[in-house]
Amino acid sequence: MCLSIPSKVIKIDENNIATVDTMGIQREVSLDLMPDQVEIDDYILIHVGFAMNKIDKAEALASLELYQEIVEQMEEEERQQAVEESDNCPNSGV
Repeated sequence: MCLSIPSKVIKIDENNIATVDTMGIQREVSLDLMPDQVEIDDYILIHVGFAMNKIDKAEALASLELYQEIVEQMEEEERQQAVEESDNCPNSGV
């Protein structure tokens, strides 16, 4: 199962690529499929390397708090597996 964890936009380059922070992990995602304007400090949901939609900051922070509680309950091996699975989502259709 793939979960889209809210990610905070920390940088946007001239090629419409955003650098986002997802619970302390930074990655680059394309903004090409976004229907709305995205700005630095916005929270977005990502699927297979593309930003899909913006999420309200309060809702994003509440979700992140819940995800952090889940992560704290996991063993280190489970955490690593979860990160690897999120990078290779079997339901991505790619």
